[in-house]
Amino acid sequence: MFIHFYLKAKASLFLILTTTFICYGQNREELLKTKLDSAFSKVFNENDPGGSILIQQGDKILYENSFGLADLKTKEKFTNKTVSNLGSITKTFVSYGILILRNKKKLSLEDPLLKFFPDFKNRKVVSGITLRHLLSHTSGLPDIRHVDKDSIFYLTAKDEENFNPLKLTDSLEFEPGTKSNYSNPAYNGLALIIEKTSHTKWQHFIAENIFKPSGMKNTTITDGSFPDKGVAHGYVLRKNAYEEYDYGESPTFAAAGNGGVWSSVEDLKKYISALQQCKFTDCKTIEESKTVWKPSNWKSEKMADHTGIWFVHNGFYSGIKTEEKVKVIEHAGDQGGFKSHLMIIPEKQMSIVWLTNNNAFITGHIRRILLQLKYIE
Repeated sequence: MFIHFYLKAKASLFLILTTTFICYGQNREELLKTKLDSAFSKVFNENDPGGSILIQQGDKILYENSFGLADLKTKEKFTNKTVSNLGSITKTFVSYGILILRNKKKLSLEDPLLKFFPDFKNRKVVSGITLRHLLSHTSGLPDIRHVDKDSIFYLTAKDEENFNPLKLTDSLEFEPGTKSNYSNPAYNGLALIIEKTSHTKWQHFIAENIFKPSGMKNTTITDGSFPDKGVAHGYVLRKNAYEEYDYGESPTFAAAGNGGVWSSVEDLKKYISALQQCKFTDCKTIEESKTVWKPSNWKSEKMADHTGIWFVHNGFYSGIKTEEKVKVIEHAGDQGGFKSHLMIIPEKQMSIVWLTNNNAFITGHIRRILLQLKYIE
């Protein structure tokens, strides 16, 4: 009698726990949407600039929503198909372009910078810089452009005009490979190296070798002109009013190698899928691109966290200690009134991508809620 009651009670408890777990799983997804919608309702207004967000786990979409307007003049809404400026996420495409050329035996990551630009004023100073240094922001090349003093020139200056000032450098910030310092003009140089090596416009090379095999049909790279269809404009808030601040108002926008890719959340989802499925290069190269490169002569107190393509670290932010311990592969973008972030969390099979045109960086909201609901730890 007692044994029968015990088994029956145990079975009932198991049923209750199982049902509770299933309900919790369902409710957690609903709660995620509710909490994110609530958080973003404080960031975006219906008639102001907006953005689009996608959070995916495996093949399952955990959250996808868009807010606000892409264009304040036309009142066009921001959607997952809206083409927006990616800022520095552009650099990942340039880096993969270099790796594709490496795999074709057209260049080596150990090639000296001087092989491609022999016209540096002081060749001795830059003789130790390699392509790998440029890719990983460890070259030591100083950014000696006078963007603030000559902002009118830099409104239309393309890659070559942004890289040329570096050829006049008389000294480096540090010995190549010993430290890191994020460099935009280094990537203008890398874009030009793609052109010199492939003998075609680098924009065309990336389109044919990455966008096309990835199925990114609505993604483009500027080459002196602004995308004009289904495109977001960037805005900044000044004196309680949004002002356009993008191509034509913000200096260095025309320099495409560091931030000239325009894409949508829909196409960036395809980019992530292409990385996972090794669509535009082999899986060995993709794995290499996710592995931090630490130069043998590294002397910085800061931990090396760049692969030559991505930033890789524990937690959501590079160089900032946070509660979560998950390994994150990511790159963010910030240009004019545009901000963006693409993140991959391998151990959770999770990817996050968002774009905004109201100058708002929204990763913190996503991180906080994913942590609260134990999607990450």
